[in-house]
Formats: sequence, C-alpha cells, structure tokens
Amino acid sequence: MMRLLGRLRAALGAPAPAPTAGGWPAPGPAPDHPPLTEAEVAEAEAELGIRFPPAYRAYLTEVSSGGRVHRLARGPAGWWWEGNGDTRRDLLPVPFPHPDSYAAEDDELWARMPQRADFPDDAAHHAALRAWDEDEAHYEFEERKTAGAVVLQENGCGFSTLLALTGPLADTVWWDGRATCDLIVPLSCDHPRGAPPLTFREWREMGLTDPSRLLGPDWGAPAGF
Repeated sequence: MMRLLGRLRAALGAPAPAPTAGGWPAPGPAPDHPPLTEAEVAEAEAELGIRFPPAYRAYLTEVSSGGRVHRLARGPAGWWWEGNGDTRRDLLPVPFPHPDSYAAEDDELWARMPQRADFPDDAAHHAALRAWDEDEAHYEFEERKTAGAVVLQENGCGFSTLLALTGPLADTVWWDGRATCDLIVPLSCDHPRGAPPLTFREWREMGLTDPSRLLGPDWGAPAGF
C-alpha cells in the first residue's frame, strides 16, 4: 500500500524520502546467479501460469537467473522471485494495467480523502485519515495496479523497478514511485513524445544503474491535495 501511505505521510506533515540530486549511487558487483535451463524456465512458466516475454526468457536461459535483477528460483513454495514477498501470485496472470486505465478511479479515491476543514481538531482528522487509508478496498485497488508485473529491482526510499510480464504491455519496464508521489510511470528515453516505456532489453542496455535519467521531469513532484 505504498501509494496511500506515501500520501498519508504527506498529509500528516512528515517528510517524504527522495533520491539525492546526484542520482542513484553506482551498484556493487552483480551477484553470480547461473542461468536457468530451458526445462526449468518451462517448469516455472507452467507453474506460474504465464509465458515470459522473449527477451526476459532469453536473459534467464542465456545470462542469469538473477544478477542485477531479482532472482527467479525454485523454493519450498515453488518458483518465485526473490524480493517479491509482497507480490501477489494470484494476480500474476492478470494483464498489467496502463496507469491511464485507472486514473478516474484514482481521482475518485482521493476525492474521498478526509479533509482537515471537516474535523474539529488534528487528532480527529488523523484518525479519519488512518481509517480511510486502511480500507481493504483501497489495498485491493493498489495491489491491482501492479497485477501481471514483478519487481525487478529495489531502488531505495521505497521505489522499485517493475517488469510487466502479461497483457499488451508485457516486456515493458516501469517505475513504482508510489512511496512518495502516487505514480507508476514508464521508464523511457522519450518523455517529450509520450514516454513509450523501454523494453526489458532496452532497459538492460541502458546499464540498469541510474533510473533517474529515465524518468520524466515531474515524476517526483509532491502529491497534491
């Protein structure tokens, strides 16, 4: 529930974390994770109920099962990605939604957020905000924003890089900035022309080290009320 909690943090007047102006620090050496076999990848796909995008599938079998991205491995509960303990397995086959597809529902949700002017004091307002934030319907809505995607990398400060695995946007890479600015946005080299998201292969060719140069100029603007 990173987006709601980020907005709630702002509403309560707490500072929201953000990367430094100099961008992200250079990562250390990539972990040495051997590639998977074709049989292992096929087994994982069958168990997860999806077909991996070709470029990601080739990465798994020819380069690494992880490396600089979260490792796909067979564990006690079956095939899953490290660093994805909060990712819902049941939503993986659901097509990853473009953020524009839920913009109206987002607006309606935030229109219902309790406002200070409607309460006699700060304590009552904060209690109402917490109740609004903890609504189970909000949690379900937020979780469905990343349906069909997995976390490729954790980028610090609550930010992460997502890979869409299913639906029309499969094989594209996205930035989950909901921790502070309520947005999931494409990682793109061409924000002035509509910000088509990078494919997994393009993203890898960019070096994987500093996502700040792939974000639009206003992605991190503080959430408004």
